[in-house]
Amino acid sequence: MSTPVIGVLALQGDVREHLIALAAADAVARPVRRPEELAEVDGLIIPGGESTTISKLAHLFGLLEPLRTRVHAGMPVYGTCAGMIMLADKILDPRSGQETIGGIDMIVRRNAFGRQNESFEAAVAVRGVPGDPVEGVFIRAPWVESVGAGAQVLAEHGGHIVAVRQGNALATSFHPELTGDHRLHALFVDMVRGKEAPGSL
Repeated sequence: MSTPVIGVLALQGDVREHLIALAAADAVARPVRRPEELAEVDGLIIPGGESTTISKLAHLFGLLEPLRTRVHAGMPVYGTCAGMIMLADKILDPRSGQETIGGIDMIVRRNAFGRQNESFEAAVAVRGVPGDPVEGVFIRAPWVESVGAGAQVLAEHGGHIVAVRQGNALATSFHPELTGDHRLHALFVDMVRGKEAPGSL
């Protein structure tokens, strides 16, 4: 696969920034709002935003079950911030009626790093990303309380897990798309191409 087609779930959140980062990482980037658009992509990014709202909108747009089906069938997927929550098999403190797609054997705590006015940036060394640490933007960010045997911890910050991979599913607590550093998107594009096999990091 020379130039993969990668979608960005475009229900809510910083969709445009992910589309730009994917294009910079040599992928064809498309917004995804409907099941038929999901069917046409080789991989998918679930952006930041508000996880409860994304969950409800995915259900409303008829995307929740198609998303679960494709993710559990092995479609490469990358979730940032709220997207990490959506990929968790379990949320420690879910809102009423909140659902996830699942795909990573982890327990996630919502808004763990604090409220909007407690947002911050930090250098994060991510396993599998060469060179200097990634500059992570943490906005009402979750962290991972614990992972199961199948999940691989890629990064920690302040003693908390902030990046995880399980098979073709990747998740970060922070927003790499807001910094102009496209190395995590390049890693994900390589995952979609099949160049970064699970367990190779």
